[in-house]
Amino acid sequence: MKAMYEKIKDEKNTKARLGKIHTNYGTFDTPMFMPVGTRATVKGLTKEELKEVKSGFILANTYHLWLRPGSKIIEKAGGLHAFMNYDGPILTDSGGYQVFSLAKNKEKDIVEEGVHFKSHIDGSALLLTPEKSIQIQNELDSDIAMSFDECPPASASYEYLKQSVERTLRWAKRGKAVHSNPKQALFGIVQGGAYKDLRKFSAEETVKLDFDGYSIGGVANDGESKEEMYQAIEYSIPYLPEDKVRYLMGVGEPIDLIEGVIRGVDIFDCVLPTRIARHGHAFTKHGRCNLHNAKWKEDFTPLEEDCDCYTCKNYTKAYLRHLITTKETLGGRLLSIHNIRFLIRLTEEIREAIKTDTLLAYRDSFLAKYKSQK
Repeated sequence: MKAMYEKIKDEKNTKARLGKIHTNYGTFDTPMFMPVGTRATVKGLTKEELKEVKSGFILANTYHLWLRPGSKIIEKAGGLHAFMNYDGPILTDSGGYQVFSLAKNKEKDIVEEGVHFKSHIDGSALLLTPEKSIQIQNELDSDIAMSFDECPPASASYEYLKQSVERTLRWAKRGKAVHSNPKQALFGIVQGGAYKDLRKFSAEETVKLDFDGYSIGGVANDGESKEEMYQAIEYSIPYLPEDKVRYLMGVGEPIDLIEGVIRGVDIFDCVLPTRIARHGHAFTKHGRCNLHNAKWKEDFTPLEEDCDCYTCKNYTKAYLRHLITTKETLGGRLLSIHNIRFLIRLTEEIREAIKTDTLLAYRDSFLAKYKSQK
């Protein structure tokens, strides 16, 4: 069975909605946050720990798994679920974001066939095409695969973005034509930067291709403002179908999750919770907590009193600071558990606010407390 979306309820005061995604591994509520497991692992966390933080979908990276260990090896193992022993749904990205960051000369390396670039491992010359990206994802056997798209920088000109959107549509058609895994849903991606007409065109034309779900891409690139990000969502959502899931790629700041849901987004992913954890930072309802700060040295309270994660139930800020300042790997693991659970708890609270049509009040209450915490 392909992953399928079911809308349950619209929030009265916003474009937010409750829904469910039905998969071969169970049914999961939306809005939701997906932890990122780039190389077939959410950094530092076991399958059991992911279940404990109530993770549903996780995301894996096509580019990295293509190079190591190789999609053929994963296919031989029985697919990504069997290979990493994860009995939950998995979404794979197209590999495009990594490829475009490695393409040095955009005009020369990004061509109609695909993208020429050099491996970050050994410098060998590689070519990733829409067909190859889909083939790799078919072999990985994820529950949701993503179309291969161009992810231009936020600073790109209107003229370049227009050409990029048109090329992404051609690539989407080519990828969809070779998609051959009947159990795997395939999502299209809307691009267009912060330009209203390009977002509208991209969304309408992508929907005509009749994908199983739709993603809003190009909103987590360097250089864009939050206003531009929110505009890109607002310019895309009206043209996406009500009966299919809407996915905002690469977004994980707490306030951005709330604002994204208000504008109609269903699912999110981001490396942020584990990345900042490895650098000694934790999400809290009062802002980010920097465990390097000496003021936590004798603080024998949890990161958050009301948090139900393993870290908060068992360890204090003083101990976590000790682990971080002595560079013990357990520190990053424990903060990763908390940060992922924080974002998942946030989506749980968002869902409750949608049920009672109080999402705007919830946002205002959250923002009133969420300030910079050093």
